[in-house]
Amino acid sequence: MSNFELKGKIAIVTGGAGGIGSSIAMEYAKAGANVVVASRNQEKLDKVAAEIKSLGRESLAIATDITIPEQVDNMVKQTVDRFGRVDIMVSCAGGALHMKKPEELTPDEWNAGIALNLTGTFLCDIAAGKVMIEQKSGKIINISSTAGVNLNPMMSHYAAGKAGVINLTKTLALAWAQHNINVNCIAPGFTATEAIRRMGIVPPDKNEDGTPVPRLLRIPEPENVADLAVFLASAASDHITGELFVIRALFAMER
Repeated sequence: MSNFELKGKIAIVTGGAGGIGSSIAMEYAKAGANVVVASRNQEKLDKVAAEIKSLGRESLAIATDITIPEQVDNMVKQTVDRFGRVDIMVSCAGGALHMKKPEELTPDEWNAGIALNLTGTFLCDIAAGKVMIEQKSGKIINISSTAGVNLNPMMSHYAAGKAGVINLTKTLALAWAQHNINVNCIAPGFTATEAIRRMGIVPPDKNEDGTPVPRLLRIPEPENVADLAVFLASAASDHITGELFVIRALFAMER
């Protein structure tokens, strides 16, 4: 078996009904994993799970609010009850929620942003991590954002939460190295998900003269994030932990 395959592995992907999360879930299935998808939208989850099953893999679709500890624990328990283990945890659920100047954010809006983007990731990592500690193995991939690396004055709550995810990743990597648990982080920039494309704000992939925009100047597709997530979940990344990987177009505003 190739070190890049995930044959027989059991993966959980939160945010599994979203553009990046569903892409990761599908690429995991193509690489051989059985995939549990979780988000708050059961209908969308069921569609993703059906696609995974069409590839000959097993899948569970578990409606989960990652900010509620009991629901996160239930997600992991259902996975273990069904498959007996958790090999891969992808904490992808998150969102900006509000676009406001810092002084306009209410305490409730701040708390909601931190809960969704940082606390929810912590709860998922810890719940899966406890299982992985018993197994003495596991791969955790946290999805942050370039907002957590760069300045973003209109999303200070989101940026702070995503920056916290990066630090959490490094902390867990150090704490759990003794248990053979790899913990890494992907920080996508502006990504061409279906929702973003519907907004009509994805730059064209051709210049005015018809020539193609160079690949590294085009915004990434969800599949570009998913490809890296496959690598970080595979045996090929066994000696990589505590690292941050940024995926973005080299726009001047993101340098």
